[in-house]
Amino acid sequence: MISKVLCFGELLLRVSPSSGEDAEKHPFILYVGGAEANTATALAGWNVPVKYCTVLPDNFMSKYVTDYLEYKGIYTSSVIFAGDRIGVYYLDRGADLKSSVVYDREHSSFANLKRGMIDWDKVLRDVSWFNFTAISPALNANVADVCLEALEAASRKNIRISVDLNYRSRLWKYGKEPMEVMPQLVEYCDVVMGNIWSANSLLGTSIDNNIHDKGTKQAYLDHAKSTSREIMDRFPKCQTVANTFRFDSNKKDLLYYTTLYTNGEQYNSPEHRTVGVVDRSGSGDCFMGGLIYGSYLQHDPQETLNYATAAAFGKLQEQGDATGQDVLRVAKINKESQED
Repeated sequence: MISKVLCFGELLLRVSPSSGEDAEKHPFILYVGGAEANTATALAGWNVPVKYCTVLPDNFMSKYVTDYLEYKGIYTSSVIFAGDRIGVYYLDRGADLKSSVVYDREHSSFANLKRGMIDWDKVLRDVSWFNFTAISPALNANVADVCLEALEAASRKNIRISVDLNYRSRLWKYGKEPMEVMPQLVEYCDVVMGNIWSANSLLGTSIDNNIHDKGTKQAYLDHAKSTSREIMDRFPKCQTVANTFRFDSNKKDLLYYTTLYTNGEQYNSPEHRTVGVVDRSGSGDCFMGGLIYGSYLQHDPQETLNYATAAAFGKLQEQGDATGQDVLRVAKINKESQED
């Protein structure tokens, strides 16, 4: 039996304004999205066997969605059919999820998920890696409890666990602060990915509020190292921490680099720069996919980090939530960054 990566989270439909000549006839465009589905799509495109577990209503639209996922190479046997609706979010063209986003996902099939609805022993039987994000436990207390249920089951099976510390302030509205929920979940994780600010918001790690005043790359790299060490000290199961840095110097110019800390050593990626970004959505999901890809194939830490960074940077030039880059495309971006 081939060991698979399992990505767990809510599939979303994204609606954004169209651009160009089609805008008059078709003012809006629909994408299949959701952070965990984006990561699964990246992995499938890089020939890593990946399953996706979510909850969708039992209707014709869900059939089209699962057909699309299978066309992308994702195993959908772990999709649960229940509830009445697929979650939706609206994102302005070229915008960032931290800015111009409107969520319409209350009472979605996934948001109504409760402990006991998923047979985790069955879902995890051919899985060697379990990936989730901090978006799911932000929805409500029941979904947070399902995440814990999944982590308990994966841990019993000695499955490697990764978490993306996506912080969505618009979602934490059910009476619990992130720091009351996330530390209990991160205790189960082997790989933690995010940035120094999301770790502070979700886990309460230390943050230098004046770091932007220092304005040096070394200051950010040093902070990444101290945050990584703090996470590992607090969560002994964690073996790897990755941090991303994305800076917009103005409306057009973008600088992107990352770090990875493991076995007492920090690895730093090359810098990537671009003028003009097509779509900011899904870049972090692509980075997580790259981390899993490199680890799954047992690449060394620097090679893993460089690949993940190049993939995330390349995603910024693609329209939609999920990447369509193949391994050769990512390798080309990686090579170009090291030649600069």
